[in-house]
Amino acid sequence: MKNLPEFLRKNMELAINDYDMIQPGDRILVGISGGADSFTLLNLLTRKKVFVSNDIYVHAAHVEMGFSQQPEINISRLETYFKSINIPFQVAKTNIGPLAHSEENRLNPCFLCSRLRRMRLFEIAKQMNCTKIALGHHKDDIIETFLINIFFGRETSTMLPKQEFFKGEYFIIRPLAYIEKKLIDEFARQHEFPLFENECPTSGHSKRAYIKELIHKMERDYRGVKGNIYRAMKNVKLDYMLQSKDKNPR
Repeated sequence: MKNLPEFLRKNMELAINDYDMIQPGDRILVGISGGADSFTLLNLLTRKKVFVSNDIYVHAAHVEMGFSQQPEINISRLETYFKSINIPFQVAKTNIGPLAHSEENRLNPCFLCSRLRRMRLFEIAKQMNCTKIALGHHKDDIIETFLINIFFGRETSTMLPKQEFFKGEYFIIRPLAYIEKKLIDEFARQHEFPLFENECPTSGHSKRAYIKELIHKMERDYRGVKGNIYRAMKNVKLDYMLQSKDKNPR
């Protein structure tokens, strides 16, 4: 795509404004997973913005999940990178990954892993006096979560671009909510971020991986279906949804 950085910036700022994600003076903690999404988010947030306040403080944090046999290699690469761009950075070493994949929790490791990682980010945000945590979830993530919750969670919901926690003490924001994954990957290739592989043993055969492949197959047969799913989440006709007084619907 011609002028990809400008396209991404405009769409990020549109999402930020639509959901009132950022105000002047905000202190924002950016969660860095090691993948293209979080590095792209950090890069775009620290660029000069046109329609969104540049008067913000950005701090980066990486929660080391405990999967890697040599975590110091990834951590060293991250530290070198963040020093080069002059962004304050913090690493939290944990055993969240093995704990979530323990024998006692083998049926739903992703839920516990995500929850514990998020709680660790809240702890870091408190230490750094940040009230907002920015995550690299994008348009594809929102669509996939919507289908995961329908197929496996028995509810109609998805991740929100802006989500309040602890009665407004903290907010999780997702400024890439309007941007497709393929564009993020292209941007990351152009900028040669110090990416590293996701070593989670579940990542290749999780429910999310299944849904991702399902959407990919549907897109091959019916071009535009992914965008239709995304728009459907904003076009909910409650009068045509099943209503029940039963709190435990069958």
